[in-house]
Amino acid sequence: MTITYNGEKTELADGTRLGDFLREKGYRPQIIAVEINLAIVPKSDYETVVLKEGDTLEVVSFMGGG
Repeated sequence: MTITYNGEKTELADGTRLGDFLREKGYRPQIIAVEINLAIVPKSDYETVVLKEGDTLEVVSFMGGG
């Protein structure tokens, strides 16, 4: 299936869960925010949300600094 991930078309296996995708990409859930189709996904849902054909996924990492 094809989704859009941070503005890029990306191929994934059908049934890919959000949590698995985030781990594959090396994200640490504690320091990111995730939006699917313009809706924020609660961190508690990362392991249960299944990505679907045509989804638009945006992942934002928080960075410290001054």
